Amino acid sequence: MKKYAVLTNDMQVAFANKHEERRDAVQNFLPGFLKFINSMRSHGIPIIHLQLVISDDDPRSKENYGPFPPLVEGSKGVQILPELWDEKDTIVVKNKDSGFFETDLDEKLKELGVDTLIISGMQTQICVQTTAADAHFRGYNVIVPPETVTSTRGEDTKRSLEWMESYCAKIIPSQEIISKFAQNEDI
Repeated sequence: MKKYAVLTNDMQVAFANKHEERRDAVQNFLPGFLKFINSMRSHGIPIIHLQLVISDDDPRSKENYGPFPPLVEGSKGVQILPELWDEKDTIVVKNKDSGFFETDLDEKLKELGVDTLIISGMQTQICVQTTAADAHFRGYNVIVPPETVTSTRGEDTKRSLEWMESYCAKIIPSQEIISKFAQNEDI
């Protein structure tokens, strides 16, 4: 049987509240996303949150993220959304879009014996897509449930899902994944 892990990308306070359009997108997406994540937890699937933290000298540290401070270490904006966090989850800090770039994610996954990644989170066309491609390059099976990814603009998500499906990932509905796990079947 395959060994799975779920990666979430940038499910952080500042990103979720950057502006009104983003808040609306996250509010529409979050209930189904939480249902999926909680189902994966109930099957013992590890949840790994990819948390973007940038250094004070990075020009992005001066960007406006609405009511929250920049994504620098220790800020409220950098925190994983509280409704998503569980103490059994793991955080991997990244400083670029891909969860694999200059992080220990690959080593953590190998320690867990993971061969299949279910990639989720925000923004589909940026962090989700680059993480999916980098996972593919490293030999992981990559699955992206379309209901577990979001972008401010729906057309960005649609275009990115099409690209990933043509190149590096299986696009499988979250309910199908939940059903397969309930029947103790591989995806």
